[in-house]
Amino acid sequence: MEKIKMQIPVVLPGVPDEKDACVTRLIQRMEQQDAIQKAHVAEGKDGQGPQLCFHYDPDLLSMDRIRSIARQEGEDLTRDFGHLLVGVEGVRHTRHARQIERSLRRHEGLLDVSVSASGPVRIEYDKTVTSGAAIRQLLRDEGLRVADKDEETANTRKTTPAESPDHIHKEGAGHDHAEDKAHEHSEGDGHEHGGILGKNTELYFSLICGALLGAGFGLSYVDSVPAWVSLALYIGAYGFGGYFTAKEAFETIRAGGFEIDFLMLVAAVGAAILGEWAEGALLLFLFSLGHALENYAMGRARKSIAALADLAPKTALLKKDGRTEEVGIETLAVGDVIAVKPNSKIFADGVVVDGSSSVNQAPITGESVPVDKTAVADPAKEYTAQDDIRDENRVFAGTINGNNTLEVKVIKAASDSTLSRLVRLVNEAQTQKSPTQRFTDKFERYFVPSVLGLVALLNLAFLVVDEPFSTSFYRAMAVLVAASPCALAISTPSAVLSGVARAARGGVLIKGGRPLEDLGVLTALAFDKTGTLTEGKPKLTEVVPFGEMTKDDLLKTAVAVENLSDHPLAKAVVRDGKERLPDTSIPEAKNLEAVQGKGIKAMLGQDKIYIGNLELFETLDDKKPSPEVVEKIRAMEAEGQTTMLIRRNDDYIGALALMDTPRPEARATLAELKELGIRRMIMLTGDNQKVADAVAKEIGLTDAWGSLLPEEKVDAIKKLKEEEAKVAMVGDGVNDAPAMANSTVGIAMGAAGSDVALETADIALMADKLETLPFAIGLSRKARAIIRQNLWVSLGIVAMLIPATILGVANIGIAVVVHEGSTLLVVFNALRLLAYKK
Repeated sequence: MEKIKMQIPVVLPGVPDEKDACVTRLIQRMEQQDAIQKAHVAEGKDGQGPQLCFHYDPDLLSMDRIRSIARQEGEDLTRDFGHLLVGVEGVRHTRHARQIERSLRRHEGLLDVSVSASGPVRIEYDKTVTSGAAIRQLLRDEGLRVADKDEETANTRKTTPAESPDHIHKEGAGHDHAEDKAHEHSEGDGHEHGGILGKNTELYFSLICGALLGAGFGLSYVDSVPAWVSLALYIGAYGFGGYFTAKEAFETIRAGGFEIDFLMLVAAVGAAILGEWAEGALLLFLFSLGHALENYAMGRARKSIAALADLAPKTALLKKDGRTEEVGIETLAVGDVIAVKPNSKIFADGVVVDGSSSVNQAPITGESVPVDKTAVADPAKEYTAQDDIRDENRVFAGTINGNNTLEVKVIKAASDSTLSRLVRLVNEAQTQKSPTQRFTDKFERYFVPSVLGLVALLNLAFLVVDEPFSTSFYRAMAVLVAASPCALAISTPSAVLSGVARAARGGVLIKGGRPLEDLGVLTALAFDKTGTLTEGKPKLTEVVPFGEMTKDDLLKTAVAVENLSDHPLAKAVVRDGKERLPDTSIPEAKNLEAVQGKGIKAMLGQDKIYIGNLELFETLDDKKPSPEVVEKIRAMEAEGQTTMLIRRNDDYIGALALMDTPRPEARATLAELKELGIRRMIMLTGDNQKVADAVAKEIGLTDAWGSLLPEEKVDAIKKLKEEEAKVAMVGDGVNDAPAMANSTVGIAMGAAGSDVALETADIALMADKLETLPFAIGLSRKARAIIRQNLWVSLGIVAMLIPATILGVANIGIAVVVHEGSTLLVVFNALRLLAYKK
């Protein structure tokens, strides 16, 4: 049975990446069609990024019908499902975030909710049941202040279905490709919470509680002061210290859960019932103080991330009709020309059309040295859809101009700039839970009810032990304090937040806790060669004519034919060939045909010209190259050069050699990675094996796998995962997207300005600098170490305190001091990541 393969580019620009829930929904919906056998994510063509691939039977389903179904299902998803990423104020800590999550999930129409302690709330919802405005009201009902934004707006890019398939092939397995549809996104900022005394109300209440506790305790030793005075001061301390605790305990009960605040309140009330007012007040003082300090400490990490959004200037200097006027950046349109004064922030992503200056790109890429910028050769050209803009011509919003004035042509709207996307993706990353955090959340779900059961049993200890009920009750309250998993709850989120914040400040985007943790356990790295380990700019190194052919005639022939191709090697031959033939006219070739992975052929006058590797001529016909020619080609390849053998009709007339030189920093970077514990570093390349081996030897790789097609790179990654378990793929995020998707962690280099790289990678190195990689891996290793330390501290304290309180070695006072101390210890331990240096 004959199968059909066709591509339907149904564009869905709002999807964060191929792992998005709506992509999964579209796959499930398409697989419900009888004629569709399988659906999965596959590589897009021409740098389009991941697409959805469908295997179907054309006897049961026509191409027009499959296109119609894909378009309709995509439209249904766009109509039915929405995403919100909203900045809120008032999330006090991780436990409060979990409580809000539980409460929101009870509302009809909310399909998935993730609340970060640092503020962002990510919600996926059914638009047929609820709306963005209704969800914002639900957030307000939870006591949160929502960023001042109206109903979310859909991405302005339109869905553009193709009118006809791009390609139709007959082959053994049918595929139908389509991209997902637009999601809705909205975002805001703001994290602090407050009260009647401002954002630090909880801290002030805690300090007042401590003062009243101290005064009451001191006066209790003054004989002339009645006992009721100290009691009144203790009751006052209960009021101030227990205000936020009681508030959160009430909200927890209302939401149908039991959190640490409720347990602490029970313990404090129990102490009061026993007449231990001082111990109860001490518990509430230390607990509220711990909360306030925890919130302050987490605020430092939040501010580190919030500082990214503050990089964007609010106004721009627009040049129009010979005048310069100040306008809001949201009014800038693609194609506008803006003036950037010396030592000021650049207002938008664009290309320099006039002037030259040095620009500090550290806010976006983490580069410590300013980058020289010059004007493009053709200011009138449209650069919006161009991916290969030279670094010296491109500028980013939020970067800082040097000492000269620049005129910049805007190529991206403010909402779609690299900085805006970076801020949005970092905010989304905060809502993604790491494997360790999911484990601790699950552990707590079982642990807290177990603690309550143990406390209930300890309350009955007086029935089997010769002691009064008050003693059993006091011991139970002490165990309640000791077993509260405060430190455990905050141990992982605080480390993840700090790690993501520090990475962003260093020019590395880490999309959440999972890639942050996974990066720290890698034992193998796979690298794309071109543009990753090498400069990505091949140069013509040798021109070798055969027989009576001269170098100039050989070059003219090669340049004429390669001028028809857009392959990077062809462009290098044309560029360098014309430089060697400055005053020579180049003849015009025609009828170009490409042979994938092997070479090209074309007509030059009456002659048929073939240019390619040895494999091309081995399968072309019976006119094989001579042993001498083969030996010469092999010798050049052994030196790490890429060769092109040239044949005119039946005669071999010469060969060209090109070489993509390794990055200067490659060898030192790989040595650093080895010191960090990366055992294997493998290069995956489409170049022949000898070229791969030569480059690998020069820069210090452990393995080099050459002659790989894109799909073979995916197989290579799967093989490596079987051997090493955890493997990262490092590439540019475009051509390497399938291999990156199949690796444990996909790492894209040079992601600044590249939408595809930002969206497809788990980790994006904003600068096109290989030396950023050791920083990212080192930071991840440090983050994992801190997470482990925090887990040991939090679980160890609980394991030590529970038996100590049961045996009466520790009372409520000691338990609460150790408990709150451990909570602050794990938070401040996590904050050490903000100061991490390579």
